[in-house]
Amino acid sequence: MEIKVLSSLAKVFCNEIYGEYEIDTLSCLKKERTSFVIAVKPEKDTEASFSTDCKNLKIFKIVFVPAEHLADDDRDDYYIRNAIKGYYPDVLVPLDGAVSLKANEWTAVWCEYTAEDEKEVSVVIDADGKSETVTLQTEIAETSLDEQTLICTHWFHADCLADYYNVEVFSEEHWKYVENFMKSANAHGINFILTPLFTPPLDTEVGGERTTVQLVDVKRYNYQYTFGFDKLKRWIDLAFSCGMKYIEFSHLYTQWGAAHAPKIMAETTDGYKRIFGWETNAHGKRYEDFLRQFAKALIEFIDKEGIRDKVMFHTSDEPSTEGILKYRKSANLMNELFGEFKTIDALSSFVFYKTGLIKTPVPCLDHIERFAGKVPELWTYYCCGPYKEYMPNRFIAMPSLRNRVLGFIMYKYDVKGFLQWGLNFYNTQYSKEHINPFEVTDAGGKFPAGDSFVLYPADDGTAYASLRFKVFYDAIQDFEALRLLEKKIGREETLKILESGLEKPLDNKNYPHCEKWLIEKRREINSLL
Repeated sequence: MEIKVLSSLAKVFCNEIYGEYEIDTLSCLKKERTSFVIAVKPEKDTEASFSTDCKNLKIFKIVFVPAEHLADDDRDDYYIRNAIKGYYPDVLVPLDGAVSLKANEWTAVWCEYTAEDEKEVSVVIDADGKSETVTLQTEIAETSLDEQTLICTHWFHADCLADYYNVEVFSEEHWKYVENFMKSANAHGINFILTPLFTPPLDTEVGGERTTVQLVDVKRYNYQYTFGFDKLKRWIDLAFSCGMKYIEFSHLYTQWGAAHAPKIMAETTDGYKRIFGWETNAHGKRYEDFLRQFAKALIEFIDKEGIRDKVMFHTSDEPSTEGILKYRKSANLMNELFGEFKTIDALSSFVFYKTGLIKTPVPCLDHIERFAGKVPELWTYYCCGPYKEYMPNRFIAMPSLRNRVLGFIMYKYDVKGFLQWGLNFYNTQYSKEHINPFEVTDAGGKFPAGDSFVLYPADDGTAYASLRFKVFYDAIQDFEALRLLEKKIGREETLKILESGLEKPLDNKNYPHCEKWLIEKRREINSLL
């Protein structure tokens, strides 16, 4: 049986390996998580078991998922298999039992090690009555990473959990699933959690609805409103107990232009019904009166909970310059009502910042140059793009290096916060239909496969991490290691080390497409720490 020990940047298919860089040593900081891949190819059909005596090592089976739409036609050439549709490795399922192996085909497992003080890490492979032992030496620095400085959100879609598991929203079952997914998200660097004050007006067909997930109870009588925050308090308390550091209040205006109100349900004299939504002029008196009353009550709640420095607001997602007048009206009211808090929005036109409409814009990674050095706090995001010019993203058909290099690039640009829209979006585009993420990975053929989620729903209500989420977390650890080195030797010297040996300065388009370069660069950083 042929055995290869590969870096975590490898993606193993039955007939070939992408990102093939064999390793014999793990380099990391103390208590840091680092991963590697074991690929095996037997001469005949058999079964194999993988076991370890290392208490700090977890082994996962790598499960393939179908991927139809992998990237748009004008993509660059840095994709696996040229982004041809097929089955791709992505789901990581805790290994339980033997793994079936096919003759002359590669099969791989994912190994995740949390560094303590072991001198070596071993995995025993048993097949056909024979044992092979894979051993890696460890280089563990005495220092540990500081608490994560990067503020990071992947949007949490609470409705998708209720829809997938077919449970009532905010039933005890639903709360348990929310907790499980929050914990998994936090374990992979998410410390800023999208919190549905009202059903988030995100990726919803105009005139359509998503399943109601509204944490604020509303009662209306003669257009006077009262608000209940019990569920919101439970959500926030749960988020903090799961390791979250910041609360991201959902958008108070619709996506792509801030023209309408989000869906808001209320108890009225006519029963429980929708009182605002697509039919609502976002800038009419009725909704403005509602927001004024709501803002007063919400701020009182925030102060009672003592979380002023933990919450941030959204106005509208991805407004275009064509809709800037509507956004201006919304932003002006938001600044009036919530101006003492931070408001962030994903938008990539510098004019929104230049004209004072928002203090913390979040431009897409392919527009970050317009904002770098010009805003007091730089954030960035990616979603369906960028997908060309070699820019980082986390699509299923992208090499893992293209995912992980984001950490180095965010450090180069001195990024403070990162946003991505899909932690667990299990719908088609515009939320017209629900999907099974194990069968549909591209939102019904509308988004690049893997764009809309990095967690998969296990049968027991826990979350399976994707291979891509593990690699993304490695990128965050790279970012934090550079921040730690900067504290020791300064930013200028740290940048020199990061870019040493490169023909061009590192940026969002220019970096070596070489797994060895990234792994060895991280080893160099570790040695300096």
